[in-house]
Amino acid sequence: MGSVLHRKLGNVSVALAVMFLVGSIGGATLGGYINRSLYEANPVLSDAFITTIYVVMLGFLCSYALYDYFRSRQATQAAKASGKAQQAGTMTGLAQRLQAINLPPMITFDEGVTSGGRKISWLFLVLSGALVGLAAAIMGVGGGFLTFPIFVYVLGVSSATTVGTDIFQIIFTAGYAGLGQYAIYGFIFYTLAMGMLLGSLIGIQIGSLVTKVVSGQTICALYAIATSAGFINRAFALPPKLAKMGYISMSAGTARTLDLLGNVIFFAVLGAFAVWVFYIFFSNIRVLKGEDRAAAQAGEVAA
Repeated sequence: MGSVLHRKLGNVSVALAVMFLVGSIGGATLGGYINRSLYEANPVLSDAFITTIYVVMLGFLCSYALYDYFRSRQATQAAKASGKAQQAGTMTGLAQRLQAINLPPMITFDEGVTSGGRKISWLFLVLSGALVGLAAAIMGVGGGFLTFPIFVYVLGVSSATTVGTDIFQIIFTAGYAGLGQYAIYGFIFYTLAMGMLLGSLIGIQIGSLVTKVVSGQTICALYAIATSAGFINRAFALPPKLAKMGYISMSAGTARTLDLLGNVIFFAVLGAFAVWVFYIFFSNIRVLKGEDRAAAQAGEVAA
């Protein structure tokens, strides 16, 4: 559903997704093998390994996203103070260098963002996909938390196209990792999955519409908040897991307290995220209705 909605908004680049999937399927295969091997050797070790990967990755990603948000916000305020218009869609130096490398075939994207679009070599998409597929299979995620910074900061894809394309590739990356690497081995809790799916059908519609009325800067801020929630939760969960394996000394009461604090802070941060998204949605609902009405009228005229 998210892919369909973002496709209508023009946020899905099929060419980017296809090249990305070439790498992600291979990465997911390797990740699934690593995780199953660790679980068969020691379930506690597998749990601690996954949590450690979460802490390291999410800690780096949320820190960089917050840094980038405040940096871009200061640049916007400085541009307003000087009376100059801030340059939109500015890429990082790394993204500019990668896009300057001509290794055919070159994949074109963001035609609606810049004149003639942007181009990136297939090789960088395949390598990025392999990394995301590996993380998706090891961590049990679709890879969106990792795809976003890779696409935006490394490959130079616009925020809107990144969100739409990421949701599209998740269908195949997570589907393959879930079915091919875990379902056939009996590692899926289907009742829980179906319940989460029903709730996500509502959330995905609101989230997709919100991307129509916010800037790329705001999308980065929302991303930073979401990843911060996961990082805090896993950071508090890691010491009890290490204690369970005997690497550190910790009482059972302290372990329970850390788990409780991690959960409380997680839901508090996630609640703030949800409040912000709903605020953006309801405060711009007239704008969204106006755009839908204009699109419908344009369709009638074309017909």
